[in-house]
Amino acid sequence: MRDILSRGVACGLLALLATASVFAQDSEPARPTPRFSRWQEDWSSLADPSLRTQPGDGLKYIPLVEGDPSSYLSFGLNLRERVEYNDAVAFGVGGSRSDSYLIQRLQIHADLHLNKHWQVFTQLEDARDYGKQVTTPADRNPVDLRLAFIAYNTAIGDNTLKLRAGRQEFAFDLQRFVSLRDGPNVRQAYDAVWADWETRSWRFIGFVSQPVQYRYTRDFDDYSDRHLRFNMVRAERLLFGSQELSAYYALYARDNARYIDASGRELRHVFDVRYAGATHGLDWDLETMIQRGSVGASDIRAWAVGTRAGYTFATTSWQPRLGLQLDAASGDGHGADHTVGTFNPLFPNGYYVTLAGYTGYVNFIHLKPSITVKPVSQFTLMAAFALQWRQTTADAVYSQPNIPIPGTAGQPGRWTGSYGQLRGDYAINANLAAALEMVHFEVGDALRRAGAHNSNYLGAELKYLW
Repeated sequence: MRDILSRGVACGLLALLATASVFAQDSEPARPTPRFSRWQEDWSSLADPSLRTQPGDGLKYIPLVEGDPSSYLSFGLNLRERVEYNDAVAFGVGGSRSDSYLIQRLQIHADLHLNKHWQVFTQLEDARDYGKQVTTPADRNPVDLRLAFIAYNTAIGDNTLKLRAGRQEFAFDLQRFVSLRDGPNVRQAYDAVWADWETRSWRFIGFVSQPVQYRYTRDFDDYSDRHLRFNMVRAERLLFGSQELSAYYALYARDNARYIDASGRELRHVFDVRYAGATHGLDWDLETMIQRGSVGASDIRAWAVGTRAGYTFATTSWQPRLGLQLDAASGDGHGADHTVGTFNPLFPNGYYVTLAGYTGYVNFIHLKPSITVKPVSQFTLMAAFALQWRQTTADAVYSQPNIPIPGTAGQPGRWTGSYGQLRGDYAINANLAAALEMVHFEVGDALRRAGAHNSNYLGAELKYLW
């Protein structure tokens, strides 16, 4: 099986490279390029025939109204292939050990612009896993509707109003707690109504949403309903030109929630503040979140802080950046006291810790120094070493996103373990990127007593955007 998988992966990667080679030539400066969120692209510049220089440009820009370059239809495609080796999943607790597999994500979209104000965006997804021992809704999503929304943008004096309604995606800040979930195979979307008011230095956002729930038994079976809701009001302010200060209140409501010592309807009030910026080689991102509310008859008293800072020697060869990351999130300190201290990481980004998914942002203290270098402009290499503890021994050790590891709650030992991480990212051209990540985790006593094993992860990825 692994030989067949390896040959299939090799053929797929070679095909991707061969297809993308036609895009390797330099393009005109004014020509648009694919973006991480495809609905944010603007291909109206291809109204100029001199910029239609690449194969497929006839589908990237299809004019609809003569004399109006802002009215057009555009098609696009995303294809991601990733081979993963994981030994052991969830540290091997419960008998799960070595696993190697291929995950594949294919997305196609149609982007309709009706003058400069109106946009209708639709994206279909087919996500598959091949050879994976345990499949979850984050691994597989046969043909389904991923995004489908209508948007309206207009200028009002010096201000901008943006409205969206339908199935859409959004993420905030470093995506610690509200993300697109790009690490796993199936990204997170929301059925939502969104409003955005932007001025010169301020931005105000409000939305009500039902996060999409994913199933993989048949085509077009994803859904959202009133049993899980996520709503937010947010304010952002630019300081000193480029520094960012933001704050938001969010309501997370979930029926039939289950925690180690509480269950029932979860009503979680979320208060978040973040300050980020960069100057003279120094960059920083500081975020803190307080959570209050209830789960069944128990009160919620949870918190988290996240800090990422670094200094880049921009005039030195390879532009090294020395970084330091410090994170902490509360756990439940006392059982049967009608208080839930377990932090809910909401919709976290797996990239923020590691792609391996060994530990989540729950009952968690995390110290991670790192160094990042750029040997060439398209290639970034990062090496890191991290130390981890539990915030309280009364609560469990959690794997991503917030899954308790059996046999760890209430057991002695705050020390969770340490890991080394090596990651390389190479932007081959505007359409094709490659990445390689390796993680080795040495478990501490708290995990070893539960039957955990030292674990290794290897992931190799190619991502193609058209």
